[in-house]
Amino acid sequence: MTNVPASPSLSQPLYGASFGQAFTRFWKKYATFSGRASRSEFWWWYLANIIIVTVLYIITAIGGFAGASIDSATGASAPGPLFGVGIALLVIWWLAIIVPTLALSWRRLHDTNRSGLFWFLGFIPVVGGIILLVLFVLDSDPAGARFDA
Repeated sequence: MTNVPASPSLSQPLYGASFGQAFTRFWKKYATFSGRASRSEFWWWYLANIIIVTVLYIITAIGGFAGASIDSATGASAPGPLFGVGIALLVIWWLAIIVPTLALSWRRLHDTNRSGLFWFLGFIPVVGGIILLVLFVLDSDPAGARFDA
């Protein structure tokens, strides 16, 4: 029998997390703003989110085209009835992930030894998102352990 190393507790970052581990930890740490998140935890979650949102957009687009109608008098088109279902699914998904995504971002900033308040730099027009991207990509800093719960 092989020994499988136990993954660290949820209060510790999981360096080298797999896609599945990152996805699971994202939901288990739903509203945990303390502690740290490794780069792999952070970026695997973002990949998972991009995949899910892409699927939801495809469902929305198909729902919009299926059963779409065109008004013969004005030439205006109206999306099919399933378009609303796709939009509803996107809104539900967004509402489900807004808090844990914010928490994950704060924990990622903690892992780089920065306060989670750096997240608000994202509101700076034009450059804010770029600044956050750079901060999210930075290596882990062992001094970030000060943010552990």
